[in-house]
Amino acid sequence: MEPGSDFKALLCERLGDPQETMGKPHSALRVARMPVSPLPNSSVRIKVAAAALNFADALQLQGQYQVKPKLPFVPGSECSGTVIEVGRDVRTVKVGDKVCAVTEGGAFGEQAVARENLVVKLPANCDVDAAAGLPIAYGTAYLALRDRADLRPGQTILVLGAAGGVGLAAVQLAKCCGARVVAVARGHSKVTTLREAGADEVINMEHHKPEQLKGLMRHCAPQGVDCVFDPVGGTLLTEALRCCRWGAHVLIIGFASGHIPKVAANVLLVKNLTMHGIFWGSYQQHNPRLFRKSLEEVGRLFGSGELNVNISHRFSLEQAPEAFSIMMNRQVIGKILLLPQPRSML
Repeated sequence: MEPGSDFKALLCERLGDPQETMGKPHSALRVARMPVSPLPNSSVRIKVAAAALNFADALQLQGQYQVKPKLPFVPGSECSGTVIEVGRDVRTVKVGDKVCAVTEGGAFGEQAVARENLVVKLPANCDVDAAAGLPIAYGTAYLALRDRADLRPGQTILVLGAAGGVGLAAVQLAKCCGARVVAVARGHSKVTTLREAGADEVINMEHHKPEQLKGLMRHCAPQGVDCVFDPVGGTLLTEALRCCRWGAHVLIIGFASGHIPKVAANVLLVKNLTMHGIFWGSYQQHNPRLFRKSLEEVGRLFGSGELNVNISHRFSLEQAPEAFSIMMNRQVIGKILLLPQPRSML
């Protein structure tokens, strides 16, 4: 399949609120035709079936992320689809292969380019759309649980923000490790999804304050937990530390609450806790072997049916502001997809 001379993509021409309706004076986004650029020798061009939204995309569009592309740029950091062109040095995938990939921007369009080492080949019969939400959330959770925390069968893990993309990934991967999972979320529909995902216990915080977490945990893990997986931050992390047993691992994934907490070092000392910061993307530079392993392993588990990426919503490129609004207002259970090719959103 030829890549063509141009393609449709979501373009950011000015920094701003990605929830702003397209066409307004201060809109950050618009849909545009983009020229097809020459393909680097070690890269792959993908006809995008679906691209997944991440909080990092919203931060980047507002100029609040550590990676700041030069304007204008096409956002998006992960996608899935079909390979339509390969660079001359590419050996692991070929034209026609179904893949998911991490991109260095550019995923929100009909075509995307990714380096070969960031591309994972998928079984032909898998759900290619859902695979768009696999690399970042599941790669992050896999590396955190398996490499940093060394989560083992029979241990108990507390997953905060468990209904989000990376939270659901942690729940599923912890079950693959043989661990007992206590999941924390807000709302009945999220509780239902978490139970279906395999969580052993689910705490609905909808009508509770963070300070009540330890009391609620007495019924779920009276001896404390061996690991905390936290993409939320804020007061909930402070309370989660009180739920840890001696020698537990605490995994800091992000700060979806918008609040970066200050940690009481004396709690770490008394309980001999180990706290890990997990910035998965930085492993590309500092430990590329482990980064690649995380991608390959989640791809293998997805292909075998052991992992299931829950798709909360599907939108066209033209509906991107609505998609960002739902994500930024915490109305997501799993992942949101942008579908660049015309089709039903059902």
